[in-house]
Amino acid sequence: MREQTMDTDAYIASFPPRVQDRLREIRAAIRNAVPDAGEAIRYGIPTFRLDGANLVHFAAFSDHIGFFPTPSGIQRFRDELSAYSLSKGTVRIPPEVPVPADLIGRIAKFRAGEVRQKGKKGKKKNV
Repeated sequence: MREQTMDTDAYIASFPPRVQDRLREIRAAIRNAVPDAGEAIRYGIPTFRLDGANLVHFAAFSDHIGFFPTPSGIQRFRDELSAYSLSKGTVRIPPEVPVPADLIGRIAKFRAGEVRQKGKKGKKKNV
């Protein structure tokens, strides 16, 4: 059986209008913060990628929107994220709470800095 591929637009379109609006808001916040990041579907959810690495993910669930900035993104912004349910690499945004677009953008920029720094460390100098 051939697996169907889905892009971010199709993923977002698969949800009710209110959820679509919230997902688009998150997507725009990330896109504005890191305009050179690419989009893909990884682990079945929308993912922004930069320099070949996953930057952040986001997804809709029955009772929340999940934003996945990796454990380092959670740790760095833990105080500002204290109003949300958190786990090691997940922020859960309940449906009754506005999307924290500014905070998501700042976290995405932070993650972009991490990815770029890691990329620099991984490159060897020509001798």
